[in-house]
Amino acid sequence: MIQETIEQMLLQTPAPDAKSSTRASLVLPLLQRIQREFGYIPAEAMQPVARFTGVPESHVYGVATFYTQFKLTPVGKYIITVCRGTACHVRRSSALLDDLRARLGIEDGETTADMLFTLQTVACVGSCALGPVIVINGKVYGNMTRGKMLKLIDKLAADSGADGTVKEAAQ
Repeated sequence: MIQETIEQMLLQTPAPDAKSSTRASLVLPLLQRIQREFGYIPAEAMQPVARFTGVPESHVYGVATFYTQFKLTPVGKYIITVCRGTACHVRRSSALLDDLRARLGIEDGETTADMLFTLQTVACVGSCALGPVIVINGKVYGNMTRGKMLKLIDKLAADSGADGTVKEAAQ
């Protein structure tokens, strides 16, 4: 199914624009399109994209791993990013991260079994005055406290009809 969908995408891809004389210029937009379709870039996509664009598969993989926007494994419906920058750190973002790990039962870079939450950290969100900060699917939540964060996570789980896989954190 993945292979067929990718092949269809390639068949529907227009030729490069006048400024770009090669198909190699299509690597980035093709990877973006594939990620929009699947929510990540499946390993099976690398070879067809390489063949279509005429670049080595290693180049396609290099592009996919260079940009942080691309995910090579499936991610949850909600991507939770915890800021670990200095301003957030001194305001106890590490405690928030520990609470999220306990509540969700996953580590940084992992996704819950129900594919609802993915947890990740970042060096700095760039909203230092609002620290500690978490970001969920691109929305910044500042001045975060343990209580507000856990209530938000529980609401997202409930709104998604989660089956109770979100664990109760140790008090």
